[in-house]
Amino acid sequence: MGTLLVILAVIVIFILMIISLYNRLVRLRNNREQAFADVDVQLKQRHDMIPQLVEAVKGYMGHERGVLTAVTEARTNAMKASGINEKIAAETKLSAALEGLRVSVEAYPDLKASQNFMELQTEIADIENKIAAARRFFNSATKELNVATEVFPSNIIATLFNFKREPLFELGEQRAAVEEPPQVKF
Repeated sequence: MGTLLVILAVIVIFILMIISLYNRLVRLRNNREQAFADVDVQLKQRHDMIPQLVEAVKGYMGHERGVLTAVTEARTNAMKASGINEKIAAETKLSAALEGLRVSVEAYPDLKASQNFMELQTEIADIENKIAAARRFFNSATKELNVATEVFPSNIIATLFNFKREPLFELGEQRAAVEEPPQVKF
């Protein structure tokens, strides 16, 4: 009778441990999804600003239509993306296209002096800062989920219930520019 109670207690503790680990994984996955929802809000604001930016730049950059087309196409693809991973890939391409636009704008001092363009540039810079902050939070939530899916014993539960390692929202092609030290010229 005493051994039966001990075996029953061990089984109950084991089941409670499985439930606890599963619930932790679900919470972490939901935190990641909520964090991406926060990123998505900022991305939508950026999507709304891009047509205004393109229109402001069109008159000055008539011969550089390729840059404007790349930005417009990247925005369209980003807006069509559905899953989190697809959105991350599309937004990385949009960020690269916007960086190409910023580089092209440097050649147009009249455009840089335009009040409308300056206001748009300030608003987009603000949104980019908010996206960066939301991306950091998303990556933190993703890292927590990834660690939980890889450490023992939760990795067993993760495998049983199809929890897997998720990608971070990285800078993509922009990483090289960010990691390059600034050049100081006198």
